Amino acid sequence: MHEYGPENITLLLKAWTKGDESAREKLIPLVYDKLRELARRSRRNSAMGETLRTTALVHEAYVRLVDIDEVGWNDRNHFFAVAAQLMRRILVDAARSLGALKRGGSARIVEDLDLDEVLNPDSERAAELVALDEALNSLERLDARRSKIVELRVFSGMSVEETADLLQVSPQTVMRDWKVAKAWLLREISMGA
Repeated sequence: MHEYGPENITLLLKAWTKGDESAREKLIPLVYDKLRELARRSRRNSAMGETLRTTALVHEAYVRLVDIDEVGWNDRNHFFAVAAQLMRRILVDAARSLGALKRGGSARIVEDLDLDEVLNPDSERAAELVALDEALNSLERLDARRSKIVELRVFSGMSVEETADLLQVSPQTVMRDWKVAKAWLLREISMGA
């Protein structure tokens, strides 16, 4: 357990933004542990080798996060929202690089897609991950908050409560938007099938 709470993560992020390298050093174990927790939850339904894939995902996300130059981190919510986007990009890029669309069938996607289950980019179902990403991009243009809720829940494995906290809305709002977004995404994916 670390001595720093969520408010201290925000303070450390702001200090790091201002060039305080000691703040970065204190921040590393705090955010790395949280990223690892999020990645582990996002990979919980993966096949064998979960630990390696989780470690690779969190490491890649972390490396990309600390390499972002001149970001004015607003707070821990901003940091973890960016982390969710990066995890999404990493997973979708992995699925695309494996030629997922060639192996999957879009008709099967509509029948079996379960947004409550995180999709594995190196599985037979990687095409679903790519289709979801494309539909999520369309949803983002229509409703940014619902898109962000799906991104946080699916790609970072965040709970309803964590998502609500991060977006500063009620858990009921997250649940309502989650249900609407899932229905919209499934319809969008089925129309593209």
